[in-house]
Amino acid sequence: MLATLVIGLREGLEAALIVGIVAAFLRRNGRGLGPMWLGVGLAIGASVAVGVALWLLESALPQAQQEALETVIGAVAVVFVTGMLLWMNRHARSMKRELESSAVAALHDGGAWALAAMAFLAVLKEGFETSVFLLATFRAAQSAGLAAGGAVLGIAIAAGIGWGVYAGGVRIDLGRFFRVTGAFLVLVAAGLVLTAVRTAHEAGWIVAGQQRTVDLTWLAPTGSVQGALITGMLGIPSDPRLIEVVAWLAYVVPVALFVYWPAKRRPGAAAAARLRLAVAGGLVAAAAVLALAVPAAPAVATGARPLAGGGTADLRGSTLVVQRDGELERVDLPAGTAASHAGLAAQQHVATGAAAVDGPATVTLAEVAAAGGGRLPAGLNPAQDPGPFRATWRAATTTTAWTAGGALVDAERTATTLLTITGGGLTTDRTLTVTGAGAPRAASWRMAPAAVADTARAVTAATTTGPEHLLWAVELPAALLLAAAIVLLALVRARRRERAAQAPASPAAALLPRPRSTPYAVK
Repeated sequence: MLATLVIGLREGLEAALIVGIVAAFLRRNGRGLGPMWLGVGLAIGASVAVGVALWLLESALPQAQQEALETVIGAVAVVFVTGMLLWMNRHARSMKRELESSAVAALHDGGAWALAAMAFLAVLKEGFETSVFLLATFRAAQSAGLAAGGAVLGIAIAAGIGWGVYAGGVRIDLGRFFRVTGAFLVLVAAGLVLTAVRTAHEAGWIVAGQQRTVDLTWLAPTGSVQGALITGMLGIPSDPRLIEVVAWLAYVVPVALFVYWPAKRRPGAAAAARLRLAVAGGLVAAAAVLALAVPAAPAVATGARPLAGGGTADLRGSTLVVQRDGELERVDLPAGTAASHAGLAAQQHVATGAAAVDGPATVTLAEVAAAGGGRLPAGLNPAQDPGPFRATWRAATTTTAWTAGGALVDAERTATTLLTITGGGLTTDRTLTVTGAGAPRAASWRMAPAAVADTARAVTAATTTGPEHLLWAVELPAALLLAAAIVLLALVRARRRERAAQAPASPAAALLPRPRSTPYAVK
């Protein structure tokens, strides 16, 4: 509740001050307030509509998409509040003077309706920012009702202050007010950064950096007032993950230093340039260290894997190449389906086919019984069908392969051998499944269990460390290099402004004679 109250108070006060200053200006100049209030009402309605629309959209989405939308809303809210903090840090003391200057220009150009448009745009901007910021905070709060109550109370207080400014009975030190509330909002925005990183993980966007850092259950126990303040207000969970801590610090440290570094201790132009160069160099060095020091993900063996009992199986593209007993077999694997195998989330590929069986062309009644495991096929009468019989041998095969991470994890083939006999007194063909140990049969095979376990461990290690390497050795260094580029760009812009300030005001001024300097100065 306290977080939303401060947000509503601060954001609402900006809009209320704008409206109060514009209204006071119109009153002093004898103009009516109707057009201004129309613009304010339209802006408030549009802001509420945006907030409700975002809330309904998020509530209608599936869980994973809700987390993704919450991440986007949280990121936008952080951008808004950071921009507001930086702008107010520079313009809070001169806000009233700047607004009155804008009001004079608007009144001169377009009259009261121009001022109404000015109030509409100002309130719309603040209202839209407030809607997004409060929506992100509502989602992170433990009680949406208390969060909404705090926001309404903060906006009501802001409206009261704005009325006091209009009536002339309230004077407020804007610089001090925004400086004090800004410190609190920096922590709230940092909590939103942390929450956005967590929802991005739940949406499947961030999968690395999920190592537990510290246990804060002692500091923010669930259900306690202390826990509500720390978790609900500042967005700090009891189990922060490594990437969340890094994101929190990466936001808090630079923003707090930029906003609250004492003005008396701020460096001059030359020192600021050296500082920017040092910061950019440090960021580049940190990026290089991360890129070189973070170990790469282990490679998964993609060569031939041994089969139990001899032979190898190798995955070449979508073809399984099996070499066994001096024979080479190629099996084209179809598209896979998701399956769990050897402790992995794998793709299962199943291919059916036929195999040749080298069996005798004729068999006796005893050989038929032996092939059937001691049983004769149904409908065969030894007295009427004594044999011998003509024999046809065939086998149906099913080859199953499991792949994960582009590697062959496991493979096996099962074969069912069928014997069809004719003649020997039979009036119709008889077919039996060959199960006897001594009968000709198509071979079945499978990958060696030890090889399956080794591959599963390698895939697990690659799956775990691959995203970690991408985050810490690629994505984070890229972000540091981007930050270094921004710092250098700020340095270039500062030097351009400095040269522009030192340049002559006009070409004619450059032609004026400069005072001569004497070699010796008398003090």
